[in-house]
Formats: sequence, C-alpha cells, structure tokens
Amino acid sequence: MAASPHTLSSRLLTGWVGGCVCYLEGRAIQESPHKFIHLFRNVNKQWITFQHFNFLKRMYVTQLNRSLNQQVKPKPEPVASPFLEKTSSGETKLEICEKKPLSSPCLPLSRKPNEKELMGLESASIIEGSVDVGKETKGEKQWKEMKLQVADLPGILARLSKIKLTALVVSTTAAGFALAPGPFDWSCFLLASVGTGLASCAANSINQFFEVPFDSNMNRTKNRPLVRGQISPLLAVSFATCCAVPGVALLTWGVNPLTGALGVFNIFLYTCCYTPLKRISIANTWVGAVVGAIPPVMGWTAATGSLDAGAFLLGGILYSWQFPHFNALSWGLREDYSRGGYCMMSVTHPALCRRVALRHCLALGALSAAAPVLDVTTWTFPVVALPLNLYISYLGFRFYADADRASSRRLFFCSLWHLPLLLLLMLTCKLRPDRAPAS
Repeated sequence: MAASPHTLSSRLLTGWVGGCVCYLEGRAIQESPHKFIHLFRNVNKQWITFQHFNFLKRMYVTQLNRSLNQQVKPKPEPVASPFLEKTSSGETKLEICEKKPLSSPCLPLSRKPNEKELMGLESASIIEGSVDVGKETKGEKQWKEMKLQVADLPGILARLSKIKLTALVVSTTAAGFALAPGPFDWSCFLLASVGTGLASCAANSINQFFEVPFDSNMNRTKNRPLVRGQISPLLAVSFATCCAVPGVALLTWGVNPLTGALGVFNIFLYTCCYTPLKRISIANTWVGAVVGAIPPVMGWTAATGSLDAGAFLLGGILYSWQFPHFNALSWGLREDYSRGGYCMMSVTHPALCRRVALRHCLALGALSAAAPVLDVTTWTFPVVALPLNLYISYLGFRFYADADRASSRRLFFCSLWHLPLLLLLMLTCKLRPDRAPAS
C-alpha cells in the first residue's frame, strides 16, 4: 500500500530531527565537560546555557528572600523630638522593642512581591510608630527643670572656684609668708591668706565662665557647674565679683598696697591673658606658670612689704615646678585638649613638651642650691633636698625618653608630693635672724 504524501513528509521530518539530536549528543559527549552544553539559539543568535538558568534562579530566590525579610523586619524606632525627655527609660525600651503583627495579609511565597506592596508595609509601620508617639501624655513631653537647692550651693560654688587649686595657692602664699625674714604676724598672715584665697576663687570662676563652650567638649571638664547648668552664668559672675572685691580690699588695706596690686595683676593675668591664650598659642603654659609663681611672692611681700631676692627665688621654684607638673598632666589628656580646641604643647609640640619638663626638673635642683646663697635657708637645705630633686629629675628624664602615659603619670604624681615636701624642708632649714651672717 502506497504511503500518502502527508505521512511521508512526517517521517522525513522526524528522521531529520532525530538525526540532529543524535548529532548534538555525540558532539556533547566528545567535547570537554568544562564546556557549556548549548541547547538552542535565540533571535539574536546568542547561545543560552544552563548557567543562564541557574543565574536567573538564584536572582529570583535572593530577591524573594529579601522581600520576605523586609516583611518581618521589626517596626522602626519612632523619631521623637530631641528636646523631649521621657520619664522612664524602661518604658521607652519596652515601647521600642514591642512588635505588632502585620495587619496586612502575608504575601504568598510562590510569587515575587512588588515594590508597591513593600512600600505600603513600611509606610504602615511608620504610621503606627507616629501614632504611638502621639499617645504619650503631656507630662512626658515637658522639660525637666533643674532646680537649685540651697543645700547644694556650697558644693557647687566650691567646684566653681576650683577649691583644690585654691587651697594650693593659699598654701604657697602661706609658705612665702613663713619663709620671709622678720617676726611672724598672725593677723597679717590670716588677712593675706584669706585675701589670696578670695582672689583665686574669683579668677577661677571667671575662667570657667569664659570656657563653658569648650569645657563641654572635654571629659575632664564636662561636669563643671556651668557646663551642666547647675547655676546660671549671672550667678557665677556675681560670685566672682563678691570674691574679687573683698579679696583685693583685704590685700590692699589689710596687708599692704604692693600685695593688693599683685593680687589684681594676677587676676587680670589669669582671666584676660592666660584664658584666651589657651586657644591661640602654646605660650599660655609660660603665662600660666607666671600666674602660679605670684602667690608665694605675695606671701613674701605681705610679710616684708618689699620685693627681695628671696621673693623671686620662691617665685622661681613655683615657676619651674609647674612645667613638669602640668606637662605630665596634659600628656595624658592630649585627646581631651585637642577635642576642646586648646593649643597645648603636648598636642602641637610633644617633643618640646617633654624637653621643657626635663629642663625645669633640673632647674629645681639649681634653685634649691641658690637658696642659701640668697640667705633664705641654711646650707643644709640643698643637701637634704638633693634626693627629692634627683628623683624628680630622673622621672623627668624617663618622661623625656619614653614619651608614654606611664612615665607621664609617675612624673605627675611625684610633683604632687614634691612641692609640699620641698617647701617643708625650706621652712625647716630657714635661716633664723640670730644665725644670719654678719655683714
């Protein structure tokens, strides 16, 4: 029976397709397994491989997982005004961590979510957060006013006047008064000590008043009363005025005009020269050393009424002592001073900072040796003070050589007990009037 033309053409087409398939299978077996297995051509005559399908599959799975993660993402923290304070930190944390089930139906896993649905979910969560913020009571949105208690005022004023620094200033003034030749007048001594203390309180208060914007950037000074707002600037200036006026009056009319003039000069030098210079030049360290050297000179002038060689010797000892003391302190606070915008040797000239500290450690030994020459002490003093001066000089050298926090800390703590012990030895070895050499 003869085959129809339609059946014949079908057999020919099937045979041709089968031959093509067999030919492709043979080529695939012969080729290296590392080569791609080509299936068919697209319109642009580019081969589509299995890797294309795997890549598209991975992209789809990644996008689907990302969209699902966005659906279960917790509610973002509601943006509240930074000027509002909450009364309870526990309630705040509870409100932020609370998760509410999505009210909208979950998207099926079988299809890829579109961007409109995701944006709708996020906007819904943001609206819910804003509604929660709006439900807060008015009491939680009010400022917490810091009220000044009368019982806290003495402590606040003590920190405003830097009471520890003021105590050091008064002690050096007392040492200068005691080392001066002549009889010891208790009334004059008390007036000089109180007047110097009041002048120091005034200068320190004005210094803090000027440095509020910069102290707030330093960890060392961020808890000062003016920075924290415990007192108003008007109260701080009023306190400084109430200290400066009677202090200068006591020094001028209760002691002598020379001591009063030195007190006024020191207040001016500290508040109007040293304080603004701290942000301009490293010369502020030398100016600050002069400020610290004047109190023992005031004690000497309060007892004698004149500026003698002994007064300059005491001022020189205090002047040199401040460099190892402050340079070692500032070395450990370099980050703080840099953050506050202060121009200090330890920040801008670290090598000079260590060199100056060592230089003045050695100067303390030389000044101690000059004390008997100027008829302030006996020759016993430089001998008994030699171990102290050698030890602080050794620590100054270690600070110069090592340039680390450990050496600076040792030098700083040594300076804290070196000065009072040195002044005590000077008082012990003071040259008495009956032992004074005959002229």
